[in-house]
Amino acid sequence: MSRLGVGVIGVGSIADMHLGAYAANPRVQLVGVYDLNQERSAQKAETFGVERVHPTLDGLLADPQIDAVSICTWNDSHAEIATAALDAGKHVLVEKPLSRTVDEAEALEAAVARNDRYLQVGFVRRFGANARVLKSFVDDGMLGHVYHARATNIRRLGNPGGWFADSRRSGGGPLIDIGVHVLDLCWYFMGTPKAVTVSAVTHSPLGNRANVTSLSRYKVADYDPSRSDVEDFAAALIRFDNGASLSLETSYSLHALQDRLEVAVFGERGGAELEPELRIATELADTVLNLAPQIDHLSFDFAEGFAAEVAHFVALCLGEAEEVAPVSHGAEVMRMLGGVYESARTGREIRLG
Repeated sequence: MSRLGVGVIGVGSIADMHLGAYAANPRVQLVGVYDLNQERSAQKAETFGVERVHPTLDGLLADPQIDAVSICTWNDSHAEIATAALDAGKHVLVEKPLSRTVDEAEALEAAVARNDRYLQVGFVRRFGANARVLKSFVDDGMLGHVYHARATNIRRLGNPGGWFADSRRSGGGPLIDIGVHVLDLCWYFMGTPKAVTVSAVTHSPLGNRANVTSLSRYKVADYDPSRSDVEDFAAALIRFDNGASLSLETSYSLHALQDRLEVAVFGERGGAELEPELRIATELADTVLNLAPQIDHLSFDFAEGFAAEVAHFVALCLGEAEEVAPVSHGAEVMRMLGGVYESARTGREIRLG
């Protein structure tokens, strides 16, 4: 049985999901890890059975036993490290977002093309059991042409602070961090049409909510309530070249009655809500029916989703699967995110491309 040699770059909290999924996959050999924090690297290597702790990034990328890497670093290093890995002949799974900017994303497309390697974007929610079932319904034509989608990811008290609140490192706030998940899912179910216009607003009156102490669920190690230069809230309307539309709302901090996660798509023959639980509406026998698929996870399960994402990446690298989240999708999502920020900054509708 062919095994894929894997290295993991950046071993913060999200890397645990990658490392755990790789460690449980019999087709993977966890060869090496690298992190700026060597002590943390050693701890993670021991926990997940990784063979080597590399003291430098260059050393890991030069390791001939490593065929592919997961990149789990801050957003500002995604493009740089992914390019270096591709140029070193490695396949790449990079956490979302693909990059901080559209220019970085397009440079990565070029790097993939010149190296003939795979880059899979960490759109992990595409790999959830609920998303896979809904995609099969969409592909079978059960919804018909999907002409509108609604993407919502609202936190009342959820600015993690630290690098998440520093636009130089993150590239933005809730839009690029948590909004990207629901934006991508809706766009994926719509058939990934070309975005043509974006009209958007952002607001940032609340910041890290220094007077609130109940943020511990989201705080990171370098949390500083006095420091945040990212948006609290973003809302957008995106139009596509096939006439479809998508509305988006996302926040870290909002005086809402409750947190809210919603992914909904509406077509000519049916509609569906993926979150908070998968439900499908369709017309049969002159009536409208609500369908509840019989699957283990009607909402997204993190462990199951990451296991499926990693399993697909492994199969892709071994030549046994087709791309589901290619670099081109990551770049197009970055164009939409960039359009949202530009529209909000200028106060006008932005035409993309």
